[in-house]
Amino acid sequence: MRRPRAAIVVTGSELVRGDREDRNGPFLAAEALRLGLEPGQITIVGDGVEDLERVLAQGFESDLCLVSGGLGPTHDDRTVEMVARVAGRELVVDPDLEQEIETVSRLIAERLGRPYTDFATGVRKQATLPAGAISLGLAGTAPGLVLETDSGGAVVVLPGPPRELRRLWPRAVAAGPVRRVLARAPALERRVLRFFGTPESAVAKALAEAGGDGDGVEATICAREFEIHVDLVVAPGATDRADRIAAALRGALARHLFSEDGRHIAEIVLDLCRARGLTLAAAESCTGGLVAARLTAVPGASAVFAGGVVSYSNEVKESALGVPHDVLGRYGAVSAETAKAMAEGVRERLGADIGVSVTGVAGPDGGTKVKPVGLVFVHAVGPDGEEARRSELPGDREMIRGRATAAALHLVRRLLETRHTSV
Repeated sequence: MRRPRAAIVVTGSELVRGDREDRNGPFLAAEALRLGLEPGQITIVGDGVEDLERVLAQGFESDLCLVSGGLGPTHDDRTVEMVARVAGRELVVDPDLEQEIETVSRLIAERLGRPYTDFATGVRKQATLPAGAISLGLAGTAPGLVLETDSGGAVVVLPGPPRELRRLWPRAVAAGPVRRVLARAPALERRVLRFFGTPESAVAKALAEAGGDGDGVEATICAREFEIHVDLVVAPGATDRADRIAAALRGALARHLFSEDGRHIAEIVLDLCRARGLTLAAAESCTGGLVAARLTAVPGASAVFAGGVVSYSNEVKESALGVPHDVLGRYGAVSAETAKAMAEGVRERLGADIGVSVTGVAGPDGGTKVKPVGLVFVHAVGPDGEEARRSELPGDREMIRGRATAAALHLVRRLLETRHTSV
């Protein structure tokens, strides 16, 4: 059974210029894959008429074309106009949608102390849809829409702001034209095996020895911030083969496998703490709060995570964490000894059961022969013991900081899994 193909078109000149990072393309691709479609391409295109029309025409050749952005009230918001042109449909005003947008716009006008007439033209523009389109309602003042193409495919047009796009996405999936495309898609299973502390080459070798791609299983390997993820997309009838691949990977790389259930490392750390009735605190230098950010991005983190201290300067390491002055003077801020003192300090100062710390040289400057850029020390201490790690991480400043964050979280996981810590 042929899998329907999905094309993703992300619009916005600010994305093409590099002023803003695309978050919608990866989300829509992952959702398309989850629904059994084959994501064929993600195209980022500016707001120019010719470029937008060309890219949309290419997207219409797929079974499902997912478009984000360009739905605002201004002259350079051209997505709906270009969708109508490529589909060969006239543009018509949806009176119900116009009333819905007007209601929201009047509230905005009142809040801003501006006359509604300043918004009226934009309201009518946003309520104008290709003939036959289904409105998905509003997220903000921008409506989403679904249009069935003459070839039996579907086009979904969603707002550019990621929060608004994700709010309307379930409505898009439930729309009739999209459901008809999805009915042609096989029911796929997706499994993700996550590894830490092993190179990508070792995972690739283990996957090849397990049989690799083919016979109903698509296998991809992706390196993400010091982790290696193996993604298995399993077609109907290929479950046994997927089981054999997963078992082979598990056997070859058992000590590096940390997740098969979809949980990220921050979720795992918090769940391990919660299961043992422990609290956690973080002391960070080169990561500047990224460890705390990863943890607090997980709903319910407040039950476990006590807080963090960003001790960027030596003065703050001393005053906020109690790192001894002679430790800093003798070993330096980037050292195993300082990392240990930071972890112990944040644990004591914040009253947590477990303290984790990270200190290093993120670059691009500040490295020496003895302490090069990428040198990072992490330390975790709990009631029953401690763990430490020294790493020399490759990459630029952003990559080093991200990898150091992952290393700190994985060190806490290792402490909890190997020490069976309990209060």
